[in-house]
Amino acid sequence: MKLVKVGALSLNQTALDIRGNEERIRNGIAEAKKQDIGILCAPELCISGYGCEDFFLSPELSRQAVESLRRIAKDTEGITVSVGLPFWTNHKAVWNTAALISNGEILGFVAKQNLAGDGIHYEPRWFSAWPRGKRISVSVGDKKVPFGDIYFEVNGIKLGFEICEDAWARNRPAEDLSLLGVDLILNPSASHFAFGKLEVRKDFVIEGSRKCNVVYLYSNLLGNESGRIIYDGGNLIASNGKLLMQGKRFSFHDHVLDSAVVDVDLGRRNQAALESAVPIVEPDDSEALVIAPTFQAKGFAPAPQKQEISVESWESSTEIKYEELTRSVALGLMDYLRRSSSHGYVISMSGGADSGLCATLVRYMVELGVNELGVDGFSNRLPHFKRIQGKKSVDDIMKELLNLAYQGTKNSSETTRTAAREVAKGISATFHEWEVDEPIAFYREAIEKAIDRKLDWERDDLALQNIQARGRATPIWLLTNVLGSLLITTSNRSEAAVGYATMDGDTCGGLAPIAGIDKWSIRKILNWMQEHGPVGLSAVKALSYITAQEPKAELRPLSDEQTDEGDLMPFDLLDAIERLAIRDKKYPHEVLALLKPEFGEKFDSEYLTSSVEKFFRLWCQNQWKRERYAPSFHLDDENLDPKTWCRFPILSSGFTAELAALRKKTSQDR
Repeated sequence: MKLVKVGALSLNQTALDIRGNEERIRNGIAEAKKQDIGILCAPELCISGYGCEDFFLSPELSRQAVESLRRIAKDTEGITVSVGLPFWTNHKAVWNTAALISNGEILGFVAKQNLAGDGIHYEPRWFSAWPRGKRISVSVGDKKVPFGDIYFEVNGIKLGFEICEDAWARNRPAEDLSLLGVDLILNPSASHFAFGKLEVRKDFVIEGSRKCNVVYLYSNLLGNESGRIIYDGGNLIASNGKLLMQGKRFSFHDHVLDSAVVDVDLGRRNQAALESAVPIVEPDDSEALVIAPTFQAKGFAPAPQKQEISVESWESSTEIKYEELTRSVALGLMDYLRRSSSHGYVISMSGGADSGLCATLVRYMVELGVNELGVDGFSNRLPHFKRIQGKKSVDDIMKELLNLAYQGTKNSSETTRTAAREVAKGISATFHEWEVDEPIAFYREAIEKAIDRKLDWERDDLALQNIQARGRATPIWLLTNVLGSLLITTSNRSEAAVGYATMDGDTCGGLAPIAGIDKWSIRKILNWMQEHGPVGLSAVKALSYITAQEPKAELRPLSDEQTDEGDLMPFDLLDAIERLAIRDKKYPHEVLALLKPEFGEKFDSEYLTSSVEKFFRLWCQNQWKRERYAPSFHLDDENLDPKTWCRFPILSSGFTAELAALRKKTSQDR
């Protein structure tokens, strides 16, 4: 029996912050050494940060990352550690690499073979994919170090790498490594959060360990590193088809260290017992295997092997999607405050569902942070925010951290005014209230004078609605600037799809945290938060003032009884069309055919056709709005953000003929 204690390290890093990232890595290594961990895996590109974008093309970034690596290596006496960094070579290329450092030495670099180029990932823009089986040497200081498709032997244990996307590829490197007798596969990852993604990760970790008869060690980034992507952490360790450890997700700490004691001999016995086992033959190229000098290492003393997997109770919730939503956005909001040096958040509180959800998520951010870090620990994470220092409770912090403002007009109802006030009270936010009729009247009179006619609802409906939304922008921005805060815009995904938002009005803000959530889901989420709330957190009963309402913009006179669904279409139908058209890339006639089985009894063919026509027309007209929305958090593959996920031409009339044909066919059928 050959036992070794292995560790996986999640890190909350900052793009381009080499010194800060280095400090967090070294703190993680120091903790691992205290826990007698022998082999430690840190995440992909953790020295530079994963979100450096086009600065990966800067040779200086690589130079600084390598210098940082050399300093980190000095901390590895008695331990073996992998860390990720970008590395330039004289091939005039930059590579996404994992460096293995051990006992003060840099042993070598493994370069990523399969680059992530889908959705939010643009790795092929910056990195080159390393060719399978190729190896070179590179200079680090005055030493030559092996580089490429290599594996290692440290204290009699063979180590190999799959770097994030490598494990998701059809022809994954683990298969080659298993034939070479590797005992342990390290997977340093920068795997972004998405609903339900943890189960996929667990599958490839467990299956990789089973199929290759190895110990499989997976580490991941943590937090909102550079704006849009949220990393959930969630380290994993498996051995020979059995999950040994599942780490905490969505932590508010700078790092999370997880470990397990594994039996390396178990995989060797299983491999030998296979009738189909291929005799291991070392390759002719000696650089393929890097053998480190034996040293006195921690983590190799015998220890009890029986271990129980411990996960937080919320991970088993029947409403896991809502739990993940709350915790991912809360962590994203916290890191946005830290990295933007903002003094809290401001929201224009309409008394409706979207602003209510945004405000509640800020409350949960504070609750989750205080639960994990304590009141002082939470405040210490925001040292620039002097107004919350010394506060004694979540409620005290909320009064300084979140400012809500109801900006009424003559078209506003007492229902929404009361809802805004009561929700603010229920989450202990500071509440403001003022009227904006006077500045709106000034704008209206100026334009009437300019065009020499009166504006009226019959001729100028859209313009008169929009000026109310824009009239609210100036005072809410002023409050935000005075407080030194960050303005949240409350736009949701359904509104983004059809442009049901006023640019420079209700879209004002520096962050759109719920822009990836559809309107239909928002209603269900609010009901859940009102009745139950996330595990370990309080329900927000005051949301009943919102959930009792029918969604409405209140931009037309109250006598018009304006509703969102009346302006658009029923939300469940809208969201179904959007998913088929945008997520699944279906043409209008395909969308209509797929809608009929689900909605055919509820709506006639004419209404369904009109709804499909309306969606595609509004989608094409409003791409320019989506290009201008504030940054949003990526939550799943239904995101409409054109900068990270869903690209579409700004000018497009390409569906015109298709829609005309659809209308003609529906008329003929009728």
